[in-house]
Amino acid sequence: MSSIHIRNQGGLPARPGPAKATAIVALLAGASLMVGACSSSATGGQGSGSSTGNSKHLHLAYFAFSQQNSYEAPQIAAARQEASSQNADITVFDAANNAQTQYGQIEDAVASGKYAGFLIDSVDGAGLVPLVKQALADHGKVVALNTVLGPDLTKLAPQIAGVSASVVYTAFDRGQHEGRLVLQACAGVSGECEVGYVYDFKASGFDQGVRSGLDSVISANPAIKVVAEGEDSFTATGGLAAAQTMLQAHPDIDVLVGSDQGMAGATQAVSAARKTAQIKIIGLGGSTAGLARVKAGTWFGDCPTLPATQGRVAAQALVKAIRQGVDSGGLNPAANLPDGGLATKANAAEFTGEWAG
Repeated sequence: MSSIHIRNQGGLPARPGPAKATAIVALLAGASLMVGACSSSATGGQGSGSSTGNSKHLHLAYFAFSQQNSYEAPQIAAARQEASSQNADITVFDAANNAQTQYGQIEDAVASGKYAGFLIDSVDGAGLVPLVKQALADHGKVVALNTVLGPDLTKLAPQIAGVSASVVYTAFDRGQHEGRLVLQACAGVSGECEVGYVYDFKASGFDQGVRSGLDSVISANPAIKVVAEGEDSFTATGGLAAAQTMLQAHPDIDVLVGSDQGMAGATQAVSAARKTAQIKIIGLGGSTAGLARVKAGTWFGDCPTLPATQGRVAAQALVKAIRQGVDSGGLNPAANLPDGGLATKANAAEFTGEWAG
């Protein structure tokens, strides 16, 4: 938090006489009235509330990639709780994993002039750049959370000038964490290590960023081969179907990798195929269910994320930007997780899941 230092240049002035002091008091009183009038006018604009100054009630907008996703729910709840504690409310807009829907929602919200700030968990962060710039031009404040706003999926810091904060565990970093667990899982495999990779939505920029991060790590071991791919749409049923198809085509798969939701279904397929001793499962998300499976040895590992913490920190950063004019920059709440954020059976008890899975 920055502070303002006022330095008296040229020494202290002489104390004014009574007549001059009276004139100064009158001048200051008039100035106070002018400042008060200006302040009243300034607080009557976008997202204004019933009171003035930093204590006024704020209306904030939250743009969710999918409100029904079990990962998004605690993020929204934490953001709302934090906003409420700071005399603000949040209206949630659900894109249901549709980039065009989210674009329209943000466009309408900016045009309404109702909101002082925007929390954006983007479906397509690169495609939203023009709208974010428009929101900023209209004197709104913007904070990215969970996913980056901009084209670079490896970059934590805000990519658009004027964005107050980026509260993100980047897609690329998440993929790199998955890759490190794959390296560990394949270390005990003799010869080629076959990997089945399950996307959530293969066409999404976020999923491509995760996969790029994974590839950047596993390429260090040429014996590791991704021999099959699938898609789960963030559901256990999707993960079950994807894993079943993979195992039929590649019965010698050694490792399955994907989000916690997808790997919950993949676990069923592995069990039904009687391959639990052969196949190592790696999740992404660190849900309570996923961490329990790691602790029990059902899964080889998981890469925990902190959706509730992201929601809380993002709401804090947005209110801080609106009321104090202070930007927070890039913030990764998962940066200080134990053991570099890699959960295995040996350390799973050190992690606490922030979403159900």
